[in-house]
Amino acid sequence: MKRAIIILTALSVLAAASCTRGRYATLSGYAQGGEYRVKVRMDGATATRRQIAARIEDILTAVDTTFSGYNANSLLSRINAGEAVEPNKMFLELLAVSDRYREMSEGAFDVCAGPLFDLWGFGFTGDSLPSPERIEETIAECRKCKSFNFNAIAQGYTCDTIARFLRSAGITDFLVDIGEIFCSGSNPSGKGWNIAIDTPTDGNVTPGASISGIWNSGGGSYGIVTSGNYRKFYIRDGRKYAHTIDPRTGYPVSHNLLSATVVAPTATDADALATWFMVIGFEESRSKVLSDPDLEACLICTDTIWFSPGFNGGGGY
Repeated sequence: MKRAIIILTALSVLAAASCTRGRYATLSGYAQGGEYRVKVRMDGATATRRQIAARIEDILTAVDTTFSGYNANSLLSRINAGEAVEPNKMFLELLAVSDRYREMSEGAFDVCAGPLFDLWGFGFTGDSLPSPERIEETIAECRKCKSFNFNAIAQGYTCDTIARFLRSAGITDFLVDIGEIFCSGSNPSGKGWNIAIDTPTDGNVTPGASISGIWNSGGGSYGIVTSGNYRKFYIRDGRKYAHTIDPRTGYPVSHNLLSATVVAPTATDADALATWFMVIGFEESRSKVLSDPDLEACLICTDTIWFSPGFNGGGGY
């Protein structure tokens, strides 16, 4: 998935047991190329811990068999291979959201741009340094929307799907961390969830080793996602080629925005927006955040860190 770059750390998951509020359970495992962790307050839950864990695994399996480009038998892989298969409800739901973001972003966010990522060696196949002619040919192919890559939005969607289930089971205080995050209510200490933002330096592959800020949920319900260019890139002839490709030009971006952390009402929205922002760069991203009262963000550039006015926590760590 896009989150070979897992850049958020749920610090509050480490809260001491001595200051817990209610009974919390932590459910964890492996999915989507990394480890997931779901922390829930069990008081008032209408399902047992075992039932909750089983349902989470079912959701993760459904996402994998629908959207994984690395699973040759997934619905996505079969559609991309040209098979005449009927999309399921999950596929159609996320495709509709993705289409909306492609229109809103005027093509800066585009799940049909998968062949471009493959062309540059950041997708489901390996390649690098394509010729201008191949780039133009691939852009033309992408515009036909015959194949898809949901890496820029699927993990956020997974968080929201699990969150919907938890709420249906009577759970109001929880954190879902699958690389992308959705949190609601309070952590075990009875306060909002704290999320750390990693410092976007090349080679920083250990979440939490160096942080540039902490966001606190304040007890609300939010998705929070970071996208960046410092964990997935390669260097050829002394030049860095990062994994963020602008679908409009067919080339990796070259601006000074290193990472974009977005707080939104859903993790799906935050995921799509973080990718969009990494394409358009700092100035346009800041303008977008300031014009939308539902968004907050931390934008880290080579020479500055910008926190939106309502970014709860900011650099006060």
